[in-house]
Amino acid sequence: MATKTYESGLDKFNRTSKGINILFNSIFLVIALACVVPVIVVLSISLTNESYIREVGYSIFPADFSFEAYSFIAKQGTMILRALGTSTLVTVVGTVLGVLLTTSMGYVISRPSYKLKSFLTWIVFIPMVFNGGLVSSYFINANLLGLKDSFWALILPLAVSSFNVIICKTFFTSTIPDGVIESAEIDGANQIRIFFSIILPISLPVLATIGLFLCFNYWNDWFQSMLYIDNPNLYSLQALLNNLMTNADALARNASSMGVSSAELIAKMPKESARMAVAILIILPVACAYPFFQRYFISGLTVGAVKG
Repeated sequence: MATKTYESGLDKFNRTSKGINILFNSIFLVIALACVVPVIVVLSISLTNESYIREVGYSIFPADFSFEAYSFIAKQGTMILRALGTSTLVTVVGTVLGVLLTTSMGYVISRPSYKLKSFLTWIVFIPMVFNGGLVSSYFINANLLGLKDSFWALILPLAVSSFNVIICKTFFTSTIPDGVIESAEIDGANQIRIFFSIILPISLPVLATIGLFLCFNYWNDWFQSMLYIDNPNLYSLQALLNNLMTNADALARNASSMGVSSAELIAKMPKESARMAVAILIILPVACAYPFFQRYFISGLTVGAVKG
């Protein structure tokens, strides 16, 4: 005779029925498609002939296959490579510097014995609510610090954000036991030694999370170049490509005032497909890098979550 087993305690509340599982999976599938389909459409447009786009419009799959958009961008080879090098260097240096500054600030305000903890926490928190504005930040960066037309103008304004500092503070408070730090202090280690030898090696989830945030911000940024950079040799990839597309639109609007050959050249310029090709070039490096950080990224985002 079969005996009926009963789930004890709260275990029965941790299980879902088959119907609920199907509903959740359907919702997640719709959300995933909402994220993936736009990227597929952008890729399709970048591989579609410009004349077909003007006549028919966009489509999910390229009907009139063409590489003219990528060929147009490749013709700007020297500028593209120089801007790519600038963006890569800014992203690497900015991410390393930003992670170091952010984690050090988060560690300092996470220590309960630090006398200025409350004051500095408010200093970090206030910019999350009140923004000083564009004029004040431009005056400080361009005039007071003299960052105009310099490599550091692309790095320093984005290096630290209050949100990232709060994430680090929460991680260190909830994850690093006070006993570990006290033991190191008893052994004679100073705070710098403790931070670099003990805290950072056991903080890979938050380091990967903050690093990924900063990497995205630096790689996708074009606004800092627009504000502070007048030298074309210092343009980031995004700023350069945005400038190319802006100039192409301006040329297209004024094609009637040009000569016949110039007007024909502008008319044949792949504007829509080139714009989408630019988006693919910008997305591709980040999309390739994200899977390597995903495990640490999810762990970092769930810092402070209630565990059952």
